Amino acid sequence: MFSMSESVSGESYDECRITADWLLSHTRVRPTVGIVCGSGLGGLAEMIKDPQAFEYSDIPNFPRSTVHGHAGRLVFGTLKGKPCVCMQGRFHLYEGYAIQKITLPIRVFKLMGVETIILTNAAGGLNQDYKVGDVMILKDHINMPGFAGNNPLVGLNDERFGVRFPCMSDAYDRELRQLAHDVATELGYNGFLQEGVYCVVGGPSFETIAECRMLHRLGADAVGMSTVHEVIIARHCGMRCFAMSLISNQAVMDYDSQQKANHEEVLETGRQRAEQLEKLVSTMVARLENNNNNSF
Repeated sequence: MFSMSESVSGESYDECRITADWLLSHTRVRPTVGIVCGSGLGGLAEMIKDPQAFEYSDIPNFPRSTVHGHAGRLVFGTLKGKPCVCMQGRFHLYEGYAIQKITLPIRVFKLMGVETIILTNAAGGLNQDYKVGDVMILKDHINMPGFAGNNPLVGLNDERFGVRFPCMSDAYDRELRQLAHDVATELGYNGFLQEGVYCVVGGPSFETIAECRMLHRLGADAVGMSTVHEVIIARHCGMRCFAMSLISNQAVMDYDSQQKANHEEVLETGRQRAEQLEKLVSTMVARLENNNNNSF
C-alpha cells in the first residue's frame, strides 16, 4: 500500500525533478522525443545512435522492471538525428507499484524537455478481423482501472505539471496517427496495419472468455496491461502522444476453443515483427524532425 503523501503530486514533482536533474547531469543528450518499448519490442532502443544507457536500478527514484522481455534500461542518443530517450522496458500495475510510481518516468521525460512520446505495447486482439502480427494504431482507450478510481492523477494536483481535469478526447494525436498511416503506406505495411481502441486492465492474469466478450462489446479492439496510465500523465503534462499495439495473440472468445494466452507467444510475435516496427517508428521520428519548424 502507498500512503496519501506518496499520491500527492507536489511531492512527486520534487521527486521527478531530482531524477531529471541527475539524468541531465550524466548525459549531454537533451531529448525531445521519448519512446517507451513494450514486451519483446526493446529492439527499438538498439536503433539509437551513440547510445548511453542507464540501468533503472542506478537511476534515483526509478522503479525496477521485473517482467521477462523488459530489459530495464533508459537509453539516450539520437534516432534519425533527433535527440531521443528510450525506455527499454516499462512498469505495470501488476508488479505491485503504486500507479504514481509506474508513471514517474513520463514526468521525468517532460522535465528533461521531451515534447512527443511514442509508446508501444503487446496486446491481445479482441476485434475478430485482427490477426496475430497486426499492428494497431491507438485512436482511443478504455481505462478499466480508472473506472475503479485507480488513475495516476489521483491526489492533489500540481499545476506545474498540468490542470486538475485534463481533456482525454484528443489523447492520441491526430496528426501523428496520420503520419503513421502515410509512412506505413510508403513502406508497404498497410496489409497488417489497423487502427482501433485499446482497453487497459490490471493483470497479470490474462482475461477470461466472459471478460473478453464484455470488453469487445464495450468497443475495445485490443486489450493489454499498460500504456494508458502513461498517456494520461503525458497528456496532463502537455506532451503529444502516439501509441501502437502489436497484436501478439488472439483473445479467446469461444468456450469451445482450446487456445490459451501465454507470455511466450507475446515475445515471439514481437521478435517476428520487430524489424518492421523499428522501421516504422524510426521513419516517423525522421519526419517529426522535418516538420519541427511547422506544426510540430
